Amino acid sequence: MAAFHAALRNPPINTKNQAVKERAQGIVLKVLTSFRSSEIEQAVKSLDKNSVDLLMKYIYKGFEKPSDNSSAILLQWHEKVIYPISSY
Repeated sequence: MAAFHAALRNPPINTKNQAVKERAQGIVLKVLTSFRSSEIEQAVKSLDKNSVDLLMKYIYKGFEKPSDNSSAILLQWHEKVIYPISSY
């Protein structure tokens, strides 16, 4: 869980350096794909609203450039993120 929170901390939003943004995306994707399905909901619930919004952006970016089995995993994350959003 610590890697998950660290990966979402200080996103490179204001940088124009595409390599930095892609590296951050790669790190977040690696962390997301390391979770078991049963751990995803707890991870999402541990975030505040801004972090959930950021996570959703990373999920959509991951869909743009899928890798081995990443789409299936990202769909699981998307499902757990989208339902709590409706409660904000």
